Amino acid sequence: MASGGRIHLVKLINIGFGNIISANRIISIVSPESAPIKRMIQDTKDRGMLIDATYGRKTRAVVMMDSGHVILSSVQPETVANRVSDRDVDGEEV
Repeated sequence: MASGGRIHLVKLINIGFGNIISANRIISIVSPESAPIKRMIQDTKDRGMLIDATYGRKTRAVVMMDSGHVILSSVQPETVANRVSDRDVDGEEV
């Protein structure tokens, strides 16, 4: 229970192949095509903070988490974003 008696629910979303992440911890969802994002992926891999959830498929979305982890997904960025926004603050479908 959080301060003030409010309960903060953890919103979970599927990023493909049954991989689930906490929507509450996402900072951004971007395409992997630009050179700066490719460098960021490599830097994150070198630091041991990269999670590859593509199962060998093409990376279509790069999800940056508030923990510093970067998650690679084979689902389009728009699809991941829609899965986050398809739920309201109570975790109920809208």
